Order: sequence, then C-alpha cells, then structure tokens
Amino acid sequence: MQPTLQQKSELKKSCSNCGAELLYAPGTTELKCDYCDHRQKILTPENGYDELDLKSYLDSMGSQSHSEVITILSCKNCGANQHIEENYKSLHCVYCNSPLIIKDAKKEEWILPGAVLPFQIDQKKAFQIFAKWVDKLWWAPNKLKKATLDPQNTKGLYVPFWTFDAQLFATYTGQRGDYYYISVPYTTTVNGKAVTRFRQERRTRWTPASGNISGFVDDTLIKASLQKTGVIPKKISHWNLNALQPFDSSYLAGFVTEKYTITLKEGHLEANKEANRIADRWARRDIGGDTQRISSLDMTLSEETFKHILLPVFVSAYTFKGKRYNFFVNGQTGELSGKRPYSFWKIFLFVLSIILMIVVIVLLVNS
Repeated sequence: MQPTLQQKSELKKSCSNCGAELLYAPGTTELKCDYCDHRQKILTPENGYDELDLKSYLDSMGSQSHSEVITILSCKNCGANQHIEENYKSLHCVYCNSPLIIKDAKKEEWILPGAVLPFQIDQKKAFQIFAKWVDKLWWAPNKLKKATLDPQNTKGLYVPFWTFDAQLFATYTGQRGDYYYISVPYTTTVNGKAVTRFRQERRTRWTPASGNISGFVDDTLIKASLQKTGVIPKKISHWNLNALQPFDSSYLAGFVTEKYTITLKEGHLEANKEANRIADRWARRDIGGDTQRISSLDMTLSEETFKHILLPVFVSAYTFKGKRYNFFVNGQTGELSGKRPYSFWKIFLFVLSIILMIVVIVLLVNS
C-alpha cells in the first residue's frame, strides 16, 4: 500500500540491513543506522523545490494541495508547537524544557515544507560549542561549570520560516539632496585679541525627483513561529539559503520539527512591510545624490509565490539555582548565542578590589 500524503512526514525509515531506525547524519545527504553503521543516500529530486502561488493559498485560506496532517504536541508553558517523531523519547519542550504530555497530542494540518536546510553539525559538536562558551564566561558562578549540563538536553530543532518572492514595481516622488560647503566667518580670541576666522559648513541643495523602479524580490525571510519564551536571537539567525534542499522527511529523522504558529496571511503582511523597505531603498538609489527625501511611494507586487522552509537550530534549556536559561547554536554555521547567570559575589569582590587599589595608590601618592 502506498503511503498517503498525510503520512509522509511521519514515516520512519528502517535500516535495510538490521531493521533499526535510520537517522539523518548532519553534514551529509545520508541516513545512518546507529546500530550497524549502514548508510542510505537521500535522493534529491532533479526538479528542485516548488514555489507555490500565493494568491490561491490566501484566497482559500490554505489550499489542500501541498499540505498534510501531522501529530503535534503543544507546550502549555511557552506555546511552541512541536512535531515529535517516535525516536524523540524525552518528551520535553525544546525551548523551555517543560514536560510534554503525550495524551495531549493532536492532529493538525500544515502546508508541506517546500525546502529544508539540513543540519551541518551534530548534537555532540553543538554541546562542545556550548561547553567551551561556558568555560570562558566572565563573572559566571563557579558552580555553573560543575552543574549537570546534560548533552542530551541539547536538541536539534527545525524552525519554520516563510519565504516570499515577487516582482516589484513602484513609482515615487521626492527630492534629491546634494551637499555643498560654504565658508562661514566666526570670531575667536588669540593671545587676548579678537580674530576673525572661517570654517566650512555643509549645506544641502534640494531638487525635485520622480521616477519608477522595478525588480525581483527574492526569498524575503519571515519567521513563522512565536513563543512566549525562548526566542531565537538575531545573532544566530543568519543562514545560507543557497544550501536549501528540496524537502524530504529523511532530513527530519532524529530531530524535532516545530510547526508554524504565524499563519501564511500574517507572514505575507510582514513580507509586504519588508518589500516597502526594499522599494524605499531602491527609490533612494535611483534618485542618487548625497541624501534623499521620499514624498510618495506607490508599490505593487505581482507574480507572488511563497514556500514554507525549515532551518536548523540547536536549543538547550538548562536550570541554575531555580532559574531557566536558554542557549542557541545555528545548526549550519555553529554560531552561538545564549543567556547566562552572573555571580554577584565575583562582581562585588572585583569592584571592591578596584576601590582598594585606588585607595592604596592615593595614600602612596599623598605620602
């Protein structure tokens, strides 16, 4: 029996050699068996990934084509929607480490991802990056480095994003500003005498400008999930989208996948704001000069398409002295960002030592 569309993201891949579950091997295009080390190639479609027509999806509030039903567990603490594969045994929220209750699992429809950016580093490497970061922290409590920071709490997560493409056309009116300089006299005192001198002051010559601009807006990236806690920092939110692969659920094996909580319609509104910013930049570049003023900007978008993509992040939620901290590692680049505790006593003793050093220096100078 052939699997239905609704099943294909939840199908387990079994090892043809020993029957154990195959997991994606980061940095490769292969599935790997952890029991017998058998590897299986992930085949890439020759036609690449699909860009879906935006209008038909918005008009029907989500077309049934390119969609499927998946099993979702929602975190009651932070609101994240997580698709839990059978191989994920811990059943704790990736973002806040709160327990997830399996009986609360529900079926939800989602627009099938069009592309995925596979993990390039594995869980062991991500934890090593975290451990090295902790070891170099200034003002960190001594007990933090001895705390139980279980590598198993560092989990790989595919985060959902929308990308939007469109042909942009806009007309604008405004002003072009060109700088010029004039000599302005001023009076100062030199050797007790008033002296007149000159300084250069910048002025701007404004001339009317109008015109039109057009171009292709490619892959406007809009985050598609929203949590109360555990927000992914901008510092690590940079991926090379040229490395996107056509979606294959094989890349998800062994990882948690987050379902979007920001709808396509909401994502499109954010993309339009970004398109307006792009149009403004293009208009200013078209006007030229040293500075510009935009009076009106009338923008239209056509041939709009979108895709749902998944991007890789390692997330860890750890607790120190009753307070929860998060850190994040970009699953493609290894870039890290995280929150950490500070030692009050280390900072207090450092400040106190600086004050004592100043007092000693003052006493020595006075003596």
